[in-house]
Amino acid sequence: MVRRLVRPARALRALEGGAGWLLTVRQVAERLGVSTATVYALVERGELAHVRVSNAIRVAPADLAAYLEARRGER
Repeated sequence: MVRRLVRPARALRALEGGAGWLLTVRQVAERLGVSTATVYALVERGELAHVRVSNAIRVAPADLAAYLEARRGER
């Protein structure tokens, strides 16, 4: 029998306020009303500022607001 030890995840503490202030791709997609694939595409094209934490993409609420404001200006 093989046992695996599972360690509890720790909050990101290196950034001011911890990880709670960064949005996940899923949260960004919900706020924009689009799919997660669309958010990944925006990140890949450089249209949405983001931070990579290991292999995860996180978006600051201010960066999401800046993206939306820039899109409003394109009308």
